[in-house]
Amino acid sequence: MLMRTDPFRELDRLAQQLVGPGTWSKPSVMPMDAYREGDEFVVAFDLPGVSPEAIDIDVERNMLTVRAERRPAAKADDVAMELSERPLGVFSRQIVLADSLDTERIEAGYDAGVLTLRIPIAERAKPRKISVGVGSGHQEISG
Repeated sequence: MLMRTDPFRELDRLAQQLVGPGTWSKPSVMPMDAYREGDEFVVAFDLPGVSPEAIDIDVERNMLTVRAERRPAAKADDVAMELSERPLGVFSRQIVLADSLDTERIEAGYDAGVLTLRIPIAERAKPRKISVGVGSGHQEISG
C-alpha cells in the first residue's frame, strides 16, 4: 500500500493538542468563504459534525457573530480511541457587516456541514435613477 505523508500534518496535530479545544471564553476560528451573488452577500462556514441546535447566530448593529460547538460522539465503554484528529470544542467567527446590507432579513441554512448565511443588499444601497428637472420638463439621467 502506498501512503502519502504530509510533514506538516503531525505539526498541526501537535499544535492543536497544545492549544486545546476551543472553549466559550476562547473559541477556535472556523473557516469561511464570503462573496456577493446578485443582490445578496453570502457567507459560508465549514461546520462538519455540528448539529444545527449547537449553532448560535447573533447580529448586533453591524457585527455578525456565529458560534458553534462540536462535542465528542458518545462511545461505548469498551471503545479505545486509536486516532483523534477532528477538532472538538467551540468555534466562533465575527464579521463586521457593511451599512449597505439589510441585517433584518438574514436567512440561514445548514446543509452537509456548511452553514450558509444570505444577507440581502439594502434597498437604499441599490443603484437607482434620479430625474432632473430642466426648465419646465424633466430629463432622466442614469446614476
